[in-house]
Amino acid sequence: MAHTFDELVEKQRAANEAHARVQELRDTYGAPTAAPWTEEQHGTYETAWRAWRDLARDVQASVTEYAKDEGKPRNEVEADVKRAADGPASEE
Repeated sequence: MAHTFDELVEKQRAANEAHARVQELRDTYGAPTAAPWTEEQHGTYETAWRAWRDLARDVQASVTEYAKDEGKPRNEVEADVKRAADGPASEE
């Protein structure tokens, strides 16, 4: 499936948001070895972590495909996507 650069940026933003959620949960819950997590906390964290992992994997695969289709170096495309995703989101 072909992707546009803007689609890659949106996918990266989604992965960034999912990663931020995982970090937020880590900060909120603390280390599981310091204070045991409840079953609910484990479930919430695992769900967030899996969402981040899946989104990040999708971004990586899409960037690879896009770079190949465009004949560009993958690392340059990835850097451009990350830079654009870290910038201000377009307001619609």
